[in-house]
Amino acid sequence: MIELGVTPTLIQPVILCGGSGTRLWPLSREHHPKPLHALNGERTLLQETGARCAGIDATVEPLVICNEAHRFMVAGQLNRIGAKPKVIVLEPQGRGTAPALTLAAVHSVTADDPVLLAMPSDHVIVDREAFRRAVERAAALALQGRIVTFGVPPASADTAFGYIRAGRAVAGPPDVPASYVEAFVEKPDAAAAQSYLASGDYYWNAGIYAVRASVWIDAIGNFRKEILGACERAYRRGCRDGGFLRVEPGAFGECPSDSIDYAVMEHVVGAPSGPEAVVVRLDAGWSDVGAWDALWQIEEKDAHGNAVHGDVHLADTKNALVLAQHRLVACVGVDDMVVVETPDVVMVARKDKAQAVGKLAAELKRSGRSECFAHRKVQRPWGTYDSIERGERFQVKRIVVEPGAALSLQMHYHRAEHWIVVRGSARVTRGDETFLLTEDESTYIPPGVKHRLENPGRLPLEIIEVQSGSYLGEDDIVRFEDAYGR
Repeated sequence: MIELGVTPTLIQPVILCGGSGTRLWPLSREHHPKPLHALNGERTLLQETGARCAGIDATVEPLVICNEAHRFMVAGQLNRIGAKPKVIVLEPQGRGTAPALTLAAVHSVTADDPVLLAMPSDHVIVDREAFRRAVERAAALALQGRIVTFGVPPASADTAFGYIRAGRAVAGPPDVPASYVEAFVEKPDAAAAQSYLASGDYYWNAGIYAVRASVWIDAIGNFRKEILGACERAYRRGCRDGGFLRVEPGAFGECPSDSIDYAVMEHVVGAPSGPEAVVVRLDAGWSDVGAWDALWQIEEKDAHGNAVHGDVHLADTKNALVLAQHRLVACVGVDDMVVVETPDVVMVARKDKAQAVGKLAAELKRSGRSECFAHRKVQRPWGTYDSIERGERFQVKRIVVEPGAALSLQMHYHRAEHWIVVRGSARVTRGDETFLLTEDESTYIPPGVKHRLENPGRLPLEIIEVQSGSYLGEDDIVRFEDAYGR
């Protein structure tokens, strides 16, 4: 399957599931970032990335690097599409793509020194067959000791991307061209971007890399030895936790933040010795979906250029992107606009100002707005909860517990809870007693009493929880037993 003598088992997909995606706020938030959302279809961007891994070689399980806070969502989403990661390496905090790839290399190099295919989990790639062919070419080059990046033929003079200047061609199959890299170029201004497009010598930088594990370790050790040292210590002192591998927080906290390009690739280009930097052409309908205008570009549109999701009604509206999650959104006389509605936020922007949404989200975060961190509906390893109403001394939640799942055995000091079963069956532990509740039945949990909610059935359990008390924060919880290691 793989060209030039590269066997499938030598390619190890590495899914980099990090970043915050603030330019896609209010859909993407710190506790539920961009890769974990479905933006262009039924599956999330992470799930689409997992499916691409299977398209390369279904027998090789991907290695995933993600933030510890997102571990259950990442594992759950991959499990739902039948993807079984070899391991999910947990970072205590984000440190950029260079440390993430270094952790993957340290984990992999002692096995068969595979070619690591490092892929961000938040991209859209339409043509999987073209992607597979580009990966085959890149893997063959990486097996020879090169560090390979992927370049996308620019469709416009876009100033939101970094660029790669391609030099002389690398010998090989003509259907997937490859060239030596002459330079990595920062995001240009409009005039420079137009000149890059006109020259035909530049690619958009896709942020995808192929490199042998040992080659990467040598390169990062040569150019950023402090990153390699911190990652090796954090990995060596880490521990297994089921399907997760937790690196040691103290050692990883000493690791500098940096990207693959800054840490290594820019130093490799033109270096008198060491690995060569090569770019493989990726002509596969790639998009980083970096902002709302990029999503509009890849969406299906009506005759007036509008792309819509949810309960949307448009009149005299053109070239708009409108997403409604919770209620009817109606637009009249709107052109070139983005409207995003969630249960707790409505965001409106001109499409040509979509890149500025990230700055808006950062300002809101600095002001302490909770809407930057989490959605109203919050994912948990056992299911979800949705805070549907809140007032002075009370809060109402809709809680859904998946079949066979259970919340931790816990206690609250400052609040009481009233549970009403709407659908399914609940096994309730309250103090020293355990009993079953069915639909339309309820119970009361006083403050200071140990309790647990479980779903013993085969269908989701849905309850309405009414909290009352002097303090209703999520940190008013004492866990005594927890199957999820929190």
